[in-house]
Amino acid sequence: MKNNAVMLEAGTISRGDIDFHAIRSVTGGLDEHDFTPVSNIVEYVGNHEIVLCNKTPFTAEIIEKCENLRYIGLCATGYNNIDLAAAKARGITVTNVPGYATNAVAETVFAFILEFAKRTSSYADFVKNGGWIRAKSFAEFVFPTTELHGKTIGIIGYGAIGHAVEKIAEAFGMNVLISTRTPIKGKENVPLDEIFIRSDFITLHCPLTFETENLVNTARLSLCKKNAVIINTSRGGVVDEKALADALKNGKIAGAGLDVLAVEPMSEDSPIWKLINDENFPKRKLLISPHVAWAPIEARIRLVEIVAENLRQYKNNTPINVVN
Repeated sequence: MKNNAVMLEAGTISRGDIDFHAIRSVTGGLDEHDFTPVSNIVEYVGNHEIVLCNKTPFTAEIIEKCENLRYIGLCATGYNNIDLAAAKARGITVTNVPGYATNAVAETVFAFILEFAKRTSSYADFVKNGGWIRAKSFAEFVFPTTELHGKTIGIIGYGAIGHAVEKIAEAFGMNVLISTRTPIKGKENVPLDEIFIRSDFITLHCPLTFETENLVNTARLSLCKKNAVIINTSRGGVVDEKALADALKNGKIAGAGLDVLAVEPMSEDSPIWKLINDENFPKRKLLISPHVAWAPIEARIRLVEIVAENLRQYKNNTPINVVN
């Protein structure tokens, strides 16, 4: 073994456009794997003390087999892929990276919202296909659009990203409802079901836990306005995808914008995949991006800097951003 540190998913952070020098300067070197299949985790970890990963699952069984492992540095905010209790029992420090993509994700929420409200890509396709050339009027408003001003947005989860979404919403003149586990001083904490009843746009910013799994389900979708749009940039498992697909197909809600799914990469068995391949389903009602809300280059540079600082503090015996 050349170095005591290994990165298991370098390809999820950089496609040749991000430098890991800040991390190497702390570890003295870094063994890198672009991607790590589950079957190779123990092999790639080997005798390394320090592991950097993103979504690689570290179950109790895998942790038990990594005898020299002392530090798991997540290159992400979420940590539901790590068995924290097993890590703690082995004396393994686990850190995450909060806050690096706050603005990036909040902006993506509104990229989805604005597309539903303004139908920009639909109009662009209309013009590209010659619709405006054939038009009889200077203004061909063939697709219905709406203003955001005065609409109600329900924010579920009020961490840094939820707060950033609120500020953007207020700039658009939207009414903001918040539902969060921990009461926020000076903010009205609306019951969860009320979010679904009153909101025109519902955006999810909560971690995936036992309590939040399938938080968006058939019962709650049945409470929604028919013009409601669901936005999920948090974790796929927060949404019951079969229930969401049924609600979209049956016109119970107007649309959904998803940057995350329960299984990633997307599975051909996904109810969402089946829906977008349904010839009778209006494709404009469902917008999907492949888990990239967090990925602008500025956010990824920031991510690497925080990962390096987490490592530096760990080596100084003053660990920060510890989640276990």
